[in-house]
Amino acid sequence: MIENGKLFDSVCDTARDAAIAFDHAVVAIGAEAEQWAARQDHVVRIDAAGKTVMPGLIDAHCHISFDEPMSNDELFFHRREGLAAIVAAHNARKVLRAGVTTMFDADTIFRVSLDLRDAIEGGLVEGPRMACGGNALFTSVGGTAGMLVPDEGAIGYLKVTRTRDEIVTEIRRQAKYGVDWIKIHATGLIPRQKQAGEIQVWNYDELKLAADTAHELGLPIVGHCRNASSTRDCALAGFDMILHATYMDDAALKAVIDARVPIVPTLTFQAVLADHGATVGASAFLQDLFAREVSESSVMLRAAFDGGAPILCGSESGFSITPYGEWHWREMQVLVENLGLTPAQAIASATRESARVLGFGDRTGTLEPGKAADIILVDGDPLADVTVFGREDAVTHVFKDGRAVDLATPLPERRPLPSWRVSQYSTVIASRAAAMRNK
Repeated sequence: MIENGKLFDSVCDTARDAAIAFDHAVVAIGAEAEQWAARQDHVVRIDAAGKTVMPGLIDAHCHISFDEPMSNDELFFHRREGLAAIVAAHNARKVLRAGVTTMFDADTIFRVSLDLRDAIEGGLVEGPRMACGGNALFTSVGGTAGMLVPDEGAIGYLKVTRTRDEIVTEIRRQAKYGVDWIKIHATGLIPRQKQAGEIQVWNYDELKLAADTAHELGLPIVGHCRNASSTRDCALAGFDMILHATYMDDAALKAVIDARVPIVPTLTFQAVLADHGATVGASAFLQDLFAREVSESSVMLRAAFDGGAPILCGSESGFSITPYGEWHWREMQVLVENLGLTPAQAIASATRESARVLGFGDRTGTLEPGKAADIILVDGDPLADVTVFGREDAVTHVFKDGRAVDLATPLPERRPLPSWRVSQYSTVIASRAAAMRNK
């Protein structure tokens, strides 16, 4: 039983003084918790004085199979399936220790995330409960990896579908392997493009075919959309969730609101690079570009929220800019500082709303009797300031299904893996002029 803390159950938007009793599930809250404890022969009591007791966080956009690549070259050509699964299991423990008890991985290299999900559910590996997709469906135009995307076949986290028949076949194949979601990469980058963001690489008819095929198989579908037209068309085609939805115009906003389609802005990647890019060697151009994407997109995203479209929290953890266990909370800060949500609304986005959209609403996301005891203790008051999550050791206790996660024992020390990272001859071209500058 946890007592003496401020309980935020994510059912309402305020915290209260209340104890919570649990085993694998929440048993009772408040006076009923005290009554339950009095009937037990032995109760472990945890003093939460000065802490907030709340549901475990839900990261609605986490790439657990990627292992923090610094480039698509590394992700596409330097990963081996067996080792990738072992590394993903290691990284899942980092995510759980950060207070994330549930996560959504929309796409995976090989089928690593599907196997990891099953291993976690089977008790073989410690990690958050997962919902996940298979390979993201691309067209031959490509996606965010540009010309690294092949004209056909699969590589990295993607599968190229060239025809309507291939779209249907691939969705059916993924259903056979047990995906929870289908992901469509609706936008991408091409050389010499003129517009900001990305261009739409699936037309409406293709998106509608994908959505209808997924729904016929009982699967929800999510779209990666980083421009206005793709966001509009995915909403009109019946998509169940949209990742990013940046650069929306009025037509896209109307479609999203009319469909009440949930959005995972996932602006954490851009925010971290804009804030800390100079520290990690990113260009000033990228820092400015991403800072503007956050600020400019926030206006329409707030309008979508006000119009009834749910906004969820996703960190895009899994890249070198967003390493596992570090920035899962950062999207809440974006929602508060850029979209103008209250801290309670931002936390609800990272708990209750994400659970509902991902299909876990009857199991987790709120602290109520009968639901899983996914509980974290946070030192301080995130309802006053969500940035307390970003302090070192802010999350002092994590429980998943009532089982305490060991936060004290260090994880195994990680050493370099053969051929896992891209090696470089040098960081600059060794011209004579460059050589002379260093003399």
